[in-house]
Amino acid sequence: MEAWLVNSFLSYLRFELGYSENTARSYASDLAKWAAFCLQNDIPPVPPTQDGVVRFLRSLAEDGMSRASIQRTAAAIRSFMRYLVAEGLADGGERLPPLPAKGKTLPQILSEGEIERILASCDGKRDIDIRDRAIMECAYGCGLRASEVCELELSNLDWGNEVIRVHGKGNKERLVPFLGSVRRSVERYLKESRPRLDKGRCEKLFLSRSGKPLSREDLWRIVRRRGKMAGISSSRLHPHVLRHSFATHLLRRGLDLRTLQELLGHSTIATTERYTHFDLELRDVYDNCHPRA
Repeated sequence: MEAWLVNSFLSYLRFELGYSENTARSYASDLAKWAAFCLQNDIPPVPPTQDGVVRFLRSLAEDGMSRASIQRTAAAIRSFMRYLVAEGLADGGERLPPLPAKGKTLPQILSEGEIERILASCDGKRDIDIRDRAIMECAYGCGLRASEVCELELSNLDWGNEVIRVHGKGNKERLVPFLGSVRRSVERYLKESRPRLDKGRCEKLFLSRSGKPLSREDLWRIVRRRGKMAGISSSRLHPHVLRHSFATHLLRRGLDLRTLQELLGHSTIATTERYTHFDLELRDVYDNCHPRA
């Protein structure tokens, strides 16, 4: 598949459909897998055909890819087909298979005690300890996505109104309260740690050891390292575990769904409702198993 065609498709995603940079990158990776499969199986990659896509998706399932990832890959190919039709590079007569069922999955969370242990694992006077504590406080205390933590800039902190301006999916902006231990940890980081990490007046809030903006991969390594120090199995840790825990803990303490939806930046209430289902499932397990329930 020619590079100019892929680049043009990515521009279409970003500027015409308003997709985020992360989604565009994911779709580019999916298209690369599709092109490699077509080359290996002597299938024309452009335009995608129903038979070719079915075989491709089946091969991904056989390789052990999750249903959610397969669904996203199928969505990427369908978006690519719509782009080809819009540009006159395909006639639109080819009907691609419908998106496969994603399947219901419930988010993993940490208990409030485990959150406290992760935060305690960041106690220390080193610049990295102070930075990691601020990162964990922001990710959990504000319910941010991994990408949102990494994209935070100094100008996003509104000290007077005690809120953080967060640019979420689709570049939608939301305001999240910036209070208590979150604010204190960030203040300490800005005063004691960040000046020594910053090598070139970077505008990003969180910096790596080398003074560069923190990447999602860096954040993932930090969560894994601090989780290990806190005695939490790596199988229960993932980039959004602090966000999922934030949502579930707030619901347990009585926060209403609409407010949680605003805090998380969900476009639909249905996405937020899965945390309700998760909390109810935990309560059912408690009711069935606890001897004094």
